[in-house]
Amino acid sequence: MFIETSAPGRLDVMGGIADYSGSLVLQMPITQRTTVKLHLRTDYRCDLKSFIGTSQPWELKLDYRDLLQNNQVDYTFANSYLAQRKQTWAGYILGCALVLQKEKGIAFSGATIEVHSEVPLGKGVSSSASVEVATMRALAQAFQLNLTPTELPTLAQKVENLVVGAPCGLMDQLACHLGEPTHLLPIVCQPDLIEPLLPIPEGIYFIGIDSGVKHSVSGHQYGNVRSAAFMGYSIIAAHLGTTQKDLEHALQTGKRNHLPYRGYLCNISTNEFESRFKSILPEQLSGKAFLEKYISIDPVTKINPDTVYHVRVCTEHPVYENNRVSQFRSLLNAYAQQQTSEKTKTLTALGNLMYAAHESYSRCGLGSDRTDEIVALAKNAAGIYGAKITGGGQGGTVCLLTDTAGKQTAKALHQQLIEKYNQSLVWF
Repeated sequence: MFIETSAPGRLDVMGGIADYSGSLVLQMPITQRTTVKLHLRTDYRCDLKSFIGTSQPWELKLDYRDLLQNNQVDYTFANSYLAQRKQTWAGYILGCALVLQKEKGIAFSGATIEVHSEVPLGKGVSSSASVEVATMRALAQAFQLNLTPTELPTLAQKVENLVVGAPCGLMDQLACHLGEPTHLLPIVCQPDLIEPLLPIPEGIYFIGIDSGVKHSVSGHQYGNVRSAAFMGYSIIAAHLGTTQKDLEHALQTGKRNHLPYRGYLCNISTNEFESRFKSILPEQLSGKAFLEKYISIDPVTKINPDTVYHVRVCTEHPVYENNRVSQFRSLLNAYAQQQTSEKTKTLTALGNLMYAAHESYSRCGLGSDRTDEIVALAKNAAGIYGAKITGGGQGGTVCLLTDTAGKQTAKALHQQLIEKYNQSLVWF
């Protein structure tokens, strides 16, 4: 008997790459979902089929024990095993079993698993998190695990970080697990404070337009931007008297409350950042120079001595993004009670915050020509009030803010891009 579960992808409305720095983020589930069918086995065989859209399925058959080192779960060993066989995609699925075996003590002895996903790859709408959450749900049901609302996505994040080796924050998995249609899910990523759902006011629409340029969280530029932000935090912490021992303790234990701003850049106000810290941050710094004086508290990325990091701008982004997201939520909360004339001003203000977020992505090095083109077209289109690149950037999806009339404008813009680039571009 097969167990069947599913999870949606998500549209990053505001917050994006500031999640790993502790920002408030606003996420919305999309209609496209991943469905997982799972049947447990006792012979340690794992038969996987993964269907993405209408393409030919990825298939893999292996003995689960081959992923173990001396019959024990070792994330690095499993990652290396799958990478050597060019089967990293299977880590998103079997990684769930590995994590649950190590963290929750399940006795996994193989399974037949089919994954059917409508959530397209490389579009910045959390296709990987959707797979992980759906698979985790199936395994939790099969092994009768009683996981808390934030525990399941936290375990799913471990799959991506430690088995697959992609340095994502927790935002994607939380959104895929806890998001609700017609609502934005506010998350304070410190690491997983879920705040009350925010209903999307009547007459406001958030629409995702696929740029046709693939994005990957495992790409080196996303990792460099993340590393640079953590480098900036360490420089600020050291400036405030934090010792190497304090930072090492945070890195080893994951506990940050003893650190300045509880270990999160987003707890620094924009005024304080400008007046106290911006001037002490180098515009650029080599990994070698950083490692000679500091330590990063990021458990996911490693500082490359030979890489030059853009520390100041990547540190600045999450501080300002957190402020933008907070303003965005306040404006949305006020919208429903406003008169028509006030609503237009509010939509314009919301859109300006999205445009500012998009520009900040570009300064960090996570923009792309195609997403810039879509944002520029949106700025000149009636009924579209805002637009921004989403998720990890460097392509993927652009989120548009429209009113009722603007939905038709957005559809026309979408069709224009399809015809111009002769590509099948997804509409979220």
